[in-house]
Amino acid sequence: MLTFKDIVKDPEVVVLVAEADRQLAVLGYTEHGPRHARLVAKNARAVLVALQAEERVTELAAIAGYLHDIGNVVNRERHERTSALLARDILLRRGMDYPETAQIMAAIGNHDENSGNPVSDVSAALILADKADVHKSRVRNPEFIKFDIHDRVNYAVKHSALTVRGEARSITFDLTIDTNISPVMEYFEIFLSRMVISRRAADFLKCHFELVINGTRLV
Repeated sequence: MLTFKDIVKDPEVVVLVAEADRQLAVLGYTEHGPRHARLVAKNARAVLVALQAEERVTELAAIAGYLHDIGNVVNRERHERTSALLARDILLRRGMDYPETAQIMAAIGNHDENSGNPVSDVSAALILADKADVHKSRVRNPEFIKFDIHDRVNYAVKHSALTVRGEARSITFDLTIDTNISPVMEYFEIFLSRMVISRRAADFLKCHFELVINGTRLV
């Protein structure tokens, strides 16, 4: 069976992840390279492991997490749909069966907050893992924080953690924000839609979603 480790080492995947990130760098977006892909894969798997999902399902979540942004190699607009189609060709080439390929395509195609919805456990885990990656390390040029609200908010986040408590059926997104760099309100200004889809994802997994910023529970 195709595994996450196989996908990470695939020569086509290596190039697509790197080139997609290079193009986003040219356009001024935050980091979307191997670090982001690996972290999303790790956290998507961890969400389902904590909820005692079947091992193969957790593997599919990791694979979906690593491939979810490769469509940026074509264009940022509708990248989730392009990512799903590119992933299809890669997975079938590597011998994955049709049902598993379809699951991953659906998860990737629904991860964007503007048009996506949780449609499976794999999909919900991917959404949560992707939206939780907010951190200063994603900012490429700290000088831009004066002008760009997305860079400023990411740069203000000193710590972020996604915690799943299986027995309590709770999922917590915990942030520590330096309010001298960006007020908490700016976080909501640009990321409210991400929190909405995260809550829907948690609901799909029959979990309660919590957002904690600087020790205060806000959602």
